[in-house]
Amino acid sequence: MQTKQQKKEEESLIFGLRPIIESILAGKEIDKLCVQSGLKGELVSQLMSLVKQHNIAFQYVPLEKLNRLTLKNHQGVVGYISSISYHKIADVLPGIFEKGKVPLLLILDRITDVRNFGAIARTAECSGVDAIIIPTRGSAQINADAIKTSTGALQKIPVCREENLKVVIDYLKECGVQIIACTEKTSDYYFQIDFTLPTAIIMGSEEDGILNEYLQKSDGKAKIPLLGEIGSLNVSVACGIILYEAVSQRLIS
Repeated sequence: MQTKQQKKEEESLIFGLRPIIESILAGKEIDKLCVQSGLKGELVSQLMSLVKQHNIAFQYVPLEKLNRLTLKNHQGVVGYISSISYHKIADVLPGIFEKGKVPLLLILDRITDVRNFGAIARTAECSGVDAIIIPTRGSAQINADAIKTSTGALQKIPVCREENLKVVIDYLKECGVQIIACTEKTSDYYFQIDFTLPTAIIMGSEEDGILNEYLQKSDGKAKIPLLGEIGSLNVSVACGIILYEAVSQRLIS
């Protein structure tokens, strides 16, 4: 007998070669696909061509994993339907400037925990973040749990899913947005950063922080002082501290 969690997860699934192909052609948002290793055929080739064309994240998996996802006739392919519509930052940023706002953006580098992601989105919406930027691959699936944890914030704030975060960072810098990396690899504290400027804050994964290639492209780095014996904060807590420093500075200025 299925648990409530299993039923909830299955509701977000789409499976079968033709249903997934038709969904992509109809413009439905698909978070990722699981494709059976070694799967071949004309429909498979058509599907993978669409996957590459639409930059849909996918991974090859053994048949056993697909059977754990659903016992129905999946034909070697199972996908996760997105609960939200994604944006592109190049479409969102001009509108922020046109409204006369000073952009406050959040870049999440490989935040994979669904509940952390939801909690971050909730804080982001409350603190006036204009958009959240995530990579196409290596990010938490925005499912019912993420939306519930965010208390609906993920349906209110634009989430920009981008193929290449390096390209996004370069684009933001060209548009006059400073890139601030939240990392312990610096001597500068977060309250020493000027957040009244157009800003994009990068938060990294709890396993290994922000990738070096993004750190190198950052205009500034900021750390949170840790005075106890534990060496790190939960990423959603750290994100809240940084965002509300930005809020404080902008309210005072």
